[in-house]
Amino acid sequence: MNHFEINWEWRSIDMQICLPILLTLVFFVMYWFTAQSAKIKEKFYAKYDFDTAARKHIFFTKYFGFISMGIIPTAICLMLIPEISLADLGFTIIPETTLFSTIWTVGLCVLVMPLAYFSAKNPKNHVNYPQIRAKIWTKKTLIINALGWFLYLFGYEFLFRGVLLIPLVEPLGMWPAIAINVAMYSATHIPKGLDETIGAAPLGLVLCLLTLASGTIWIAFFVHVAMAWTNTFTSFKYNPAMQLQK
Repeated sequence: MNHFEINWEWRSIDMQICLPILLTLVFFVMYWFTAQSAKIKEKFYAKYDFDTAARKHIFFTKYFGFISMGIIPTAICLMLIPEISLADLGFTIIPETTLFSTIWTVGLCVLVMPLAYFSAKNPKNHVNYPQIRAKIWTKKTLIINALGWFLYLFGYEFLFRGVLLIPLVEPLGMWPAIAINVAMYSATHIPKGLDETIGAAPLGLVLCLLTLASGTIWIAFFVHVAMAWTNTFTSFKYNPAMQLQK
């Protein structure tokens, strides 16, 4: 059996590899267990009526996800890897790839939104979606639901397609960086069931390739938002336990 001598040397390139991976792990775990905390949830339901608590609690988890997965890891990454900028992480507009990004965003939305629609009609989907479990939805609930997903997915996609992907390509190469990204991205879907976990792998691969080809996170972000909005509003429409206030 081979053994290796431990080399304690820390190279500057090691920071560019290790930090994004550790940030993704730490802050996704922080988000997940905060969002799933029974104690935090109980505080909302003890203070408000059921429907208001359901709306406020889920919006809190979405906003917390935006901060914990989008803002904080990005700030740490920029501070500890000063040679990397926001633009390097995909938060930019590149005129040369704008048309490419627009075409792929529209094309993927046309493809995935009908799939999300028909999937969301399945009764077993109603176990998880819509995440706001209010019985009576108002216009305010609809807006908060849409805004919550928008903020959450910006943080989520910036973490996975920006922080975790782009900095790893230079030191590791494209395919190892994508492999790490897809593995961690799929793993985050395990609590949502086998179907979503398996489906996240090919989608994650496509979004990684498009992010690198465009140099921005916008394709991944807008496609993911389109899927989430389609899924959650379709789930609401076909959930017999929920209705819209006239």
